[in-house]
Amino acid sequence: MLPALPRVTVVGAGSWGTALAHVLAEKLPQVTLWCREEEVAAGIREQRRNPLFLPDLPVSPHIIPETDLVQAVQGADLLVMVVPTQFTRTMVKDLAPHISPNTCFVSASKGVEIDSMTLLSHIYQEVLGDDRRVCFLSGPSFAREVLEGRPTAVAIAGVDPQLVAAVQSLFHTRYFRTYASDDVVGVELGGALKNVIALAAGISDGLAYGFNARAALITRGLVEMIRLGVVLGARKETFAGLSGLGDLLLTATSDLSRNRSLGVRLGRGETLQQILGSSREVAEGVKTVVAVQQLAAKHAIDMPITNGVYEILYNHRNPRTVVTQLMERTLKSEVE
Repeated sequence: MLPALPRVTVVGAGSWGTALAHVLAEKLPQVTLWCREEEVAAGIREQRRNPLFLPDLPVSPHIIPETDLVQAVQGADLLVMVVPTQFTRTMVKDLAPHISPNTCFVSASKGVEIDSMTLLSHIYQEVLGDDRRVCFLSGPSFAREVLEGRPTAVAIAGVDPQLVAAVQSLFHTRYFRTYASDDVVGVELGGALKNVIALAAGISDGLAYGFNARAALITRGLVEMIRLGVVLGARKETFAGLSGLGDLLLTATSDLSRNRSLGVRLGRGETLQQILGSSREVAEGVKTVVAVQQLAAKHAIDMPITNGVYEILYNHRNPRTVVTQLMERTLKSEVE
């Protein structure tokens, strides 16, 4: 259980990490924010702004930037992990010797580890040997709107109801509403899989296929998310919630979405290498689709949209050809 005023460190000072530190600073007298870049730490310390990510928005004066990772996490009661999924295992292993056995975690990353096809919850279990110390935060939540104080709602999932309740209360503010869940796999997968479908929606928009096509991709994409989720142990109804449909709608339709924006550029003819070389921030769907495509094959799950995105990204298939093949697939019942 967390103390009434826990010592909290947010690990990762991108736009989302900065936004979550700002939310927590509404409740706490001090929130440590570990910054990989000295430029970010200096900007927050001296100007109360993150100069690389959302530089036009001020952050709370209660946020204390720190570039020394060990110094940042020592003595922390709660670590909020906002690092790319593919680096999470290494990061948690590196942190483990420097934290208390009672230190708890909130994972705010979204994705599936490629090499092992493993969910983040399994990574924490393997490294820490205890899944009761970890919660997962997911839902429709653009960092910019959170920093602007616009109303936002997310889900907090975990196996320990006391920790979930404590984290739910800690993150709840007048503009940031939190809902509790015990479906860890469902909340995790909703946040990860929606990025793949957002890429597909962006590709469709980049091809100027219109609103009908986008709506069809979102709807059938949700079916694919549910298919995989249920096989991996999630509850179907979770995908109708904030971390499923809510996050999917946001990410697949908004210009603020990194995944949709990357898809739009692919649809307009840019290569993946060109796009990745022009952005500091990570579009998690680019990595997630690799693991999801492998999981679908392993479990013999029909995920044609996911497979189409993979073909465009990694086998350099023409997006128009892939869409044509999706439309010409064998006809079937909607509920198959």
